[in-house]
Formats: sequence, C-alpha cells, structure tokens
Amino acid sequence: MKPVLASFAAMLCLGACASTEEAYLFSSFRGDGEDGLHLAWSEDGYVWTALKGDRSFMLPEIGGKLMRDPCIIKGPDGMYHMVWTTGWWENNLGVAHSADLIHWSRQQDVPVMGHVPDVMNTWAPEIIYMKDTEEYLIFWSSAIPDTFPDTADRGDIRSTIGKSLNHRIYAVTTRDFETYSDTFLFYDGGFVSIDASILQEPDRAIMFIKDETKRPVPEKNVRIAIAETAHGPFGEASAPVSPEGVWVEGPTVMKVDGTYLVYFDAYMEHRMRAMRSDDLETWDDITGEISFPAGTRHGSVLKVDKAVIDRIIDATQE
Repeated sequence: MKPVLASFAAMLCLGACASTEEAYLFSSFRGDGEDGLHLAWSEDGYVWTALKGDRSFMLPEIGGKLMRDPCIIKGPDGMYHMVWTTGWWENNLGVAHSADLIHWSRQQDVPVMGHVPDVMNTWAPEIIYMKDTEEYLIFWSSAIPDTFPDTADRGDIRSTIGKSLNHRIYAVTTRDFETYSDTFLFYDGGFVSIDASILQEPDRAIMFIKDETKRPVPEKNVRIAIAETAHGPFGEASAPVSPEGVWVEGPTVMKVDGTYLVYFDAYMEHRMRAMRSDDLETWDDITGEISFPAGTRHGSVLKVDKAVIDRIIDATQE
C-alpha cells in the first residue's frame, strides 16, 4: 500500500466489522460545488438525512477549485476512494482517499485529458473496482472539438469558441492511484453523452447515461446500456427511462431488495427525482416517495455498514 493510503488506513475503526446492519451513503454537492463534499445517509434509500449538519466534509483545493459530481467507492484495501469534477473547463479530475469518510488525504490533480490540447472539459468522473483485473476504472465525459463529426452539431455550444460540446465517455485504469493507464474512449453510443454511472452485477454491467443532445431537438434524459462486464463493450442505449419532458442529469443507481432505484438531478426543477424498477424495463416515478436535503446536487450512492454512519455522526455532532 502506498504511504498516502497507509496513513489513512491506520484510522480505520476495528469496531466496524462487528455490525451487521447496513445503510446507504449519498455524496453530493451544493450550488456549483464551491464548498465541497456533502454527505447524507438513509436506512431505506428513500428518506435521506444530511450528515454534519449539511456542512462540507472537504473543501476543493485543486483545478478550478470546485468539487462537483463526487463519486465515492470502498476499495478492497478498505479505503474510500473519491473522484470529482474540479472545474468547468479543466483537463483534470480530482482524487482523494479516506479511511473514515471524515479525514481525507491530499487532493490529487490527475490530468487525464492533459494530452489533448484543445479538450474543452472533464466532467462527472465515476469510479468502480473491477475484481477480475484488480483495477479501478475511472470514467468521465469530455468534449473534443472536431471529433465525432456525425453528431458535431448536436451538443450545447461553448460560446467562447463557437464549438459544440459533443461529449463522449473516456476512461483510465489504475491499481494504486500513483500510475494511470493511457486515456481511452470508453463509450460512444452515437449520441452526445455525459454522466455515465455503472452498476456491476454478477452476470452483467448496467450503465445509466445521460443523453445530452440539445439540437435539433433536446433530449436531456437518462438511458441504459448493458455489457457482459464493466470492461464493455456496452450495447445500444435504451429508450429514455427518465420522465418524459424533464431535463435531468447525474444518474446514480443502487439495488434495494432486488429493486433498482435510480436517482437523478432534475436541475431545471432544482430538486432530486427518482425512478424504480424490478426489471429495467418498466419504471415507476417515485419522486413523491423520496426526500433529500435541500440543495442536493448529483453525486453517488454507496452501501455501507451502519456503524460507519454512527461514527460519522458521533465525530461530527456539535
């Protein structure tokens, strides 16, 4: 284990292994991400309560000094690993690690698109661990001018250069957060796409992804693509599963008692919404059944031991 990780691993509470209760943790941001990481928790995936009085757990220090789209997983090393968007027009993403979700390591600026001089952005990174290769996969969306000519005129226009934000999903892999693979194109479904999120199951990987097409007709919805494993290739994207006519982004998914719950940021409505399905085909809008802390913006959801939540509450209560 690298020193930066080992020092934080020492903070792990031995009592965590004793609990059998489970809970859910939701990472998110407020506003544009200026004040960093916010966490909330839930017993059932429906009612979410802010932790630390909805104050920030970590302030942004790198890139454009924002902390948007935080995604947290727990690795096989027992550490929590987080990636995030560091700014609107950066070529990098942020990486940090924690043993307890309270104390965080030095923030790492990883220039995953630094080799592309005219890249416009690096948005909404997510991270998963792939057991078969013992690697972390980090994936995000970027727009590169004059790429994907078949859809070159379908994204939002970046007014400063008059170019379309014609996004696709790119990725890197790493084993130790010290060295990273070369960046590669991860998903091109033939449409402008951002905010990919992957749920791994024993026999498949399910990717929820935003169709970011704006012209000639706005899409702004969530679709599904499936592969045999998270390595891909992912198949053709489904029809939209998010509510018709609602502009959404930042989907994140979990399974509760065999049922899929998908949360997304209905950013034009300034609220979180959610859908529920047993089969990934028939979806029910359950927005009226969920509640999030005011101002919650999209992030990620993670199943944790209830003892983890209890320690956070004990350590951060005033």
